[in-house]
Amino acid sequence: MAKSDTPITDLPASPDPLPQPVPVPVSTLLKFRDKVYTSRQLILPESHRSLPVAKGLVEIPGSDTEAVKFLKAHDEFELLKE
Repeated sequence: MAKSDTPITDLPASPDPLPQPVPVPVSTLLKFRDKVYTSRQLILPESHRSLPVAKGLVEIPGSDTEAVKFLKAHDEFELLKE
């Protein structure tokens, strides 16, 4: 068997580098305290979606503009700062 004079490390580079993963922004989770009830279901008037209240808290993504608007418009809910 003949020996090759080309070292293994001299392999040609890949023509296209692998794409780097793009970081996905994580939506901020907002917590509201229900001042009246510890457990209930809230129904959003526009989309008719329900938001559960558990242990006196409602958790929603900050990107959910309908839910944020609804909760901030009512005095029964207080945005918790963490």
